[in-house]
Amino acid sequence: MPQDSSLSTTREEVISLLDQLVRIESVTPWLISTGSGEAKIAMFMGQWLTKEGLEVTLEEVSPGRPNMLARLKGSGSGPTLCINAHSDTVGYENWADVALSPWVDGDRMYGLGVVDDKAGCAAAMLALRDLARSGVALNGDVLLACVIDEESTSTGSEHLAKHHTMDAAIIIEPSVMPVVVTEHQGFGWIEITVFGKASHGCAPEEGIDAIVHMAEVITRLDELSESTWAAHPDARNGATVFHTSTIKGGTDFATYPSRAVLGIEIGTQPGESLANRVKDIEKIFAEITIKRPNFRAEIEIKLERDPFMGTGREPLLAALNSATQEVLGTDILDRGWNAWTDAAILQASGVPTVLIGPKGGNLHSPNEWVEIDSVVEIVEVLKSTIVNFLK
Repeated sequence: MPQDSSLSTTREEVISLLDQLVRIESVTPWLISTGSGEAKIAMFMGQWLTKEGLEVTLEEVSPGRPNMLARLKGSGSGPTLCINAHSDTVGYENWADVALSPWVDGDRMYGLGVVDDKAGCAAAMLALRDLARSGVALNGDVLLACVIDEESTSTGSEHLAKHHTMDAAIIIEPSVMPVVVTEHQGFGWIEITVFGKASHGCAPEEGIDAIVHMAEVITRLDELSESTWAAHPDARNGATVFHTSTIKGGTDFATYPSRAVLGIEIGTQPGESLANRVKDIEKIFAEITIKRPNFRAEIEIKLERDPFMGTGREPLLAALNSATQEVLGTDILDRGWNAWTDAAILQASGVPTVLIGPKGGNLHSPNEWVEIDSVVEIVEVLKSTIVNFLK
């Protein structure tokens, strides 16, 4: 796409728009019950894009939680390219004093969701604005979907895939250009409950300590992660993800705990399902039972998401490669990833999907940051890719 400096996004415009987006609290209430959800930010983005002449719809997915959809219309004879970013964030308890007050230090902007994924929303908004202002002729439509709930159960992208027709999709999530992600792990949220037997603390012959037994589970899971998943990573997607997430158990200091509950997040590689990980955990249970015959536990799957393997993406990759050559002077780097994104949902619905994004860090933790210049690069790469794909 020929560069017209008067229609190019500036660093200052990125900072201004991102500042406004970060200040709008959009914590997903599925994770944090007090989270405000995405209604306010969806309204802001919709009004911003409407002023630029785009067709905007706030499409309610669940009560008070809308996807923001904006369409840049082409001639109608070509395909529809979806640009997908998510408007929700995780919580911010550990840095509540500054999380919603973004600040700039050098080439970095800091704030809750600034890279995951409000930079994605901002980059897509600015790209569509520039294209709308340019009057460039496109054969097909661009559908921008700033979706809800990616940080929890991904109902936003599920709703999008079910109710809208798309011919290809670009997911924007934290990454580093010219990397283009075409494959990534799946994951599951699993709850393990270990059962003991309550008794007075001075009667060990009567009690069964559920927490001690849970300690065995945790130790063996950690050993499995180190010896197998970390030691033998997937060639493209890295080591299979595993970490403990939550734990609770016991009632008081004077009583043997009758129950302990562990929440874990655990990954799956392409060709695997969560059933593979459940078998790994059941094997650990069997090993513990040999040592502790009164051990008893059960597994409950809270959420399962399949791995992402992009197919039918060659035209989109060609358009992206031309764009990175034009904007960055280099070819794309086709990579896998050890994270999970809504790319898996769109691909599973039959939409060829790839992932790109800006550089950032401290995701889901205090002082989350994004590299401002990388957001500017994403805007320009998006514009060129859209023109290449829909010309």
